[in-house]
Amino acid sequence: MSYVLIIHEVDEYVVWKKGFDQASDLRKSAGEIEFQILRYEDDPNKVVHFSKWRSLDQAKVFFESEKVKEIRSELGVKSPEFIYLDELENGVL
Repeated sequence: MSYVLIIHEVDEYVVWKKGFDQASDLRKSAGEIEFQILRYEDDPNKVVHFSKWRSLDQAKVFFESEKVKEIRSELGVKSPEFIYLDELENGVL
């Protein structure tokens, strides 16, 4: 399975989250299967978006598209760090 970990700061979490939610159909049609949103304990505007994708190629095309770059800019995303990951193993303890 393919995953993307994105760490970024946003101007205002509430504004970012509203835009993130509005883009759910766009993300789904691009290949996102599921996601988690996490925040830093000491900084509510530092966001981690962890998501499962059908393929890393689909994820890269999506996140590097001009449309998504524009959306990020409109939502106040600052310097996102993208980490593309292939699953090796998972389990439940």
